[in-house]
This record gives sequence, C-alpha cells and structure tokens, in this order.
Amino acid sequence: MKVLIIGGGGMVGRKLALEIAANGLNGRTPSELILFDMGHPEWTGAGAPELAVGELHAPGEAQRLAARRADVIFLLAAVVSGDAEADFDKGWDINGRATWTLIEALRREHLDSGGGYRPRLVFTSSIAVFGGPYPDRIGDEFLTSPQTSYGATKVLGELLVQDHSRKGFMDGISIRLPTICVRPGKANLAASSFFSGIIREPLNGLEAVLPVADTVRHWHASPRSAVGFLIHAAGLDLDRLEGRRALNMPGVSCTVAEQIESLRRAAGNDAVALIKPRPDETVARIVEGWPRDFAPERATSLGFAAESNFDEIVGIYIREDLDPAKRP
Repeated sequence: MKVLIIGGGGMVGRKLALEIAANGLNGRTPSELILFDMGHPEWTGAGAPELAVGELHAPGEAQRLAARRADVIFLLAAVVSGDAEADFDKGWDINGRATWTLIEALRREHLDSGGGYRPRLVFTSSIAVFGGPYPDRIGDEFLTSPQTSYGATKVLGELLVQDHSRKGFMDGISIRLPTICVRPGKANLAASSFFSGIIREPLNGLEAVLPVADTVRHWHASPRSAVGFLIHAAGLDLDRLEGRRALNMPGVSCTVAEQIESLRRAAGNDAVALIKPRPDETVARIVEGWPRDFAPERATSLGFAAESNFDEIVGIYIREDLDPAKRP
C-alpha cells in the first residue's frame, strides 16, 4: 500500500504522517509513505518517509503526483481562509484550479490503467461550505451556501470528489473539518487562527489578541481528532455513504468565553489576563458567516468521534504539544 499526503508538511499532515509511520494505516503498514508540500520540518518520527517538495498548482506537479499511483491519497493542502479571502486569485488558483487538476490527473491514471487504478481519496473540506441563516444546530440535510471564497473552493472540491467517485474513477470522501484547535506553533493567516491563539499563547506565557466578542460561538475539534477523522475515512466502507460523499465531522460547540474559562481551569487567572481584546472588523465579519453548532449524526453513526468538551481540547494541547517546562 502506497500512501500520499498532499500537505504533509503542515500541522495536521505531519501529525497524520507521524501516526501512520508509527502505527500503520488501519492495520496495514505502507510500503511507501510520501509527504508532499512546499517545505517540511525535520522528520523525527519512525521510519523514513519520502519528503517531496513542490507546489500543487505549479505546471505538471499534479500530474507527477498522480503518476505515483498511491493507493490512499490525503488532500490537505490549501490556502487558509483569511488568505484566500484577501487574495482571490491565489485562493482559486491553489484551492480551486489545483484541486481540479489533481483530480483530473487521477482520472487520467485510472483510464490509462484500464480501470485498475482507483485510489481512495480523502479530501479535507470545511464547515466554511455553509452559510446562514442557520438553525440552532446544523443537521446533515442542511445545504451548502458558502459566504467566502475559501468555502466556495471547498464546495468545488466536494463536487469533484462526488462526481469522479460516482463515475468510478476514484473512491473518494470529503470530510468537513471543524476549526482545529489548539494548533501548535505560530499563528497562520486563517481567520480562525485566534481560536487557537487565545489558548496557545497564554499557555506559553505570551499575550494573545482576541479580535471578536467573547459571545462568538464556534465548532472545534483537536488535532488528535483531525488525525483520527482522516485515518477512519481512509478505511471506511464508502458504500455506507449511499452516494452522499461529504460528511460533517463531530466536534465541540462553545463560545469564546467558554474557551477562556477552560483556559482558566487549566492554567489560572494569570494566563487569562494575557488575552487582550482588540476588535477586528474583517475577522469578525468572516467569522460571523460561519456555522456555530452541528448535529453530525451521519458521521457519528459511521464511527467518527471527537472530544465532548473544550476542557479536553485544552488538555490534549498541554499533554501533546506544550513544552513540558511550561505545563501548568
């Protein structure tokens, strides 16, 4: 079994790669593990995966990756939400056109193989595919109506996976991730970045900027859960989806104020005091258009699972990603 992780140098991609290298993928040890990204941190895990460097939207790159004929492909690479909204061309080139080019290249490999090559493709979509007005909880029947360019490109990816799987060119699934929190490392350009920052920075003794009101409610899951979603999706019998190949992943719905209280319980008032409100109208407008709570019954019935409260999410960051010297 050959496994390709596109976006394997990013936070979730690297955690996924470390898990597969250490424990295999759903009971199988890959013969090859290929990580593709614009760059890679030093590999410190088990084994020695191939660290391929490139840009998915560069001419010929998607075709070269498809020609590797990986059995399982995780498509994680994307321009994040805030960046895609600020730079329309960049967001559509990388999240839209590059996704189309890759999936078309996989179709060509399928045809060239006489139908023998039919990879499992796990596409990381997002709750940004939805737009308001929202019910109190979004169920599995709620329609997509993105309010950002990022969300629109994710809907495009879902439709490509849906139709190419329907035609038998691949066996694909799209998983709509909650905001992944608490992300280790430095903040990125995602509009949702502050959700991690208001926990991560205080736990590291640093000030954190809060650009929205603490009444904002959002949908979260930990990096550990994200890896679990991806691995479970790679091994799932997709006939159980009955042709509907996009799933809302489980998570935790909470307000920013509830996040802050979780931080207080974990690290005390001094950590909370490092959070500095600084309203940002652009971020607030983007976040206002995002869903707040879900009833992901299809996903949970298929075995996907996440945390049950935000205290668990904070605890996972402290145990798995915070410098032991800084742990409360």
